[in-house]
Amino acid sequence: MSEQHTYRVIVRGTWDDLTEEARARLLAEADAHGLTSMRFTEEGSLTYQPVPLKHFSMRYVVVSDAADGAEMAAAIAEDRAVAALRGLGYGFRDLRSTVTDLDTMKINRKSPSRR
Repeated sequence: MSEQHTYRVIVRGTWDDLTEEARARLLAEADAHGLTSMRFTEEGSLTYQPVPLKHFSMRYVVVSDAADGAEMAAAIAEDRAVAALRGLGYGFRDLRSTVTDLDTMKINRKSPSRR
């Protein structure tokens, strides 16, 4: 069995060809998708600013084989984002991802003398 790593992935994109219904729904639900809703989850959390209604981000936790690397984690998260956004009926384009491998991330701890 190969080693598993946990990745945090931020998928960013641009709204595109939103229907009037989709635009109205996004604007009505904007308070639930603001900065305070930013969470990394397996299902993903959608955040966006209502004015202007232009860009969005989705945050995911992806667990996958370490040998597959960050590229695979990004692809998995982007696939999840595409499925979620299409399922909601939202038009989008220009998806791009930023990946952090939590298992290799260096944590700088303050020494007792620097507290």
